Amino acid sequence: MNLSDRPALDQLLLNDWQRDFPLSDSPFAAIALKCGSDEATLLTTYRRLFKDGSVSRIGGIWGAGAGGAAMLCALSVPETRLKTVAEQVNAIEGVNHNYEREHRYNLWFVITGRDKPAVHGQVDQLEHRTGLTALRLPMIRPYRIDLGFDLRQTQPAPHPGEATLTIRQRSVPVAVDEERLAALVEEGLPLMPRPYEAWAQALGWSTDRIRATLNRWLHQGTLRRFGVVVRHHDLGICANAMTVIDVPDDLVDGLGARLAVQDGITLCYRRERHRDWHFNLYFMVHGRDRATVGGVIEKAIAQAGLAGRPRQTLFSGQRFKQTGGRYFRVQPAPSRQELAHEQAA
Repeated sequence: MNLSDRPALDQLLLNDWQRDFPLSDSPFAAIALKCGSDEATLLTTYRRLFKDGSVSRIGGIWGAGAGGAAMLCALSVPETRLKTVAEQVNAIEGVNHNYEREHRYNLWFVITGRDKPAVHGQVDQLEHRTGLTALRLPMIRPYRIDLGFDLRQTQPAPHPGEATLTIRQRSVPVAVDEERLAALVEEGLPLMPRPYEAWAQALGWSTDRIRATLNRWLHQGTLRRFGVVVRHHDLGICANAMTVIDVPDDLVDGLGARLAVQDGITLCYRRERHRDWHFNLYFMVHGRDRATVGGVIEKAIAQAGLAGRPRQTLFSGQRFKQTGGRYFRVQPAPSRQELAHEQAA
């Protein structure tokens, strides 16, 4: 269902709180006040939006380098084996995106893990199980990453006022003693009147410490945003394409920065080249139909000064998996006996 077909409150909750979600004691009451509603109605509405697949969670999107490692990979899979191999990819715990794309390399997935060796080890095992060799395409530099969609636009685009937002090459990493909070941020905020209290109780922290840490992460770029994470496919944004371009390495940063601010670009980054894949500049466009996405791509290429560069555009086919990236895992708080033992040691 498109956003315009939904009740007014749905539209506000889906579109306007993808970032800058309140860090107050009662965030849902604060949003309700601004929406002309009440806390109970707001929580009921969010529960419905979760249930119908419009929202995946209320949480954070990490900046590059905030924790762990991630890598884009691609496989060239015989059509008769595509579903089977896709299921094998989905079974890997760290895989959060897995798409068919229109190309000889027809299965593209993103895998995350604690560190680079762990990620590469998972891909090694997949290659052994499938007998296929993966393109391994680590990110070198982000130019634009996940700023959320302005769903009210005919052509969805990053939220207004963010077109010139500078993205750090690497974010300040999550400290070891804060990783348990990071895991909760990935899980998502519980739908209850005072959700930060639930996190505080789980961690043995104060709510002030929770909010101060989230604010610091946002300020230093560890978190790109904190808010509602929508499932854009379920909101009518069901066409997307990844365009890859071969740009001289000494020009790629300048051209990547120009490309990242073009209207309709949702993701833009530089990746390592591969011996079988010479492209180094990537960008994504999402839209409601293929023709619109194609038009945005051509306009962005022209305006960024990239016309004539070797490139390919890979439209998405089947969506086999799409979840949030997971770099951290929830660990139980140490018991009093464990703390006493540590102190004694």
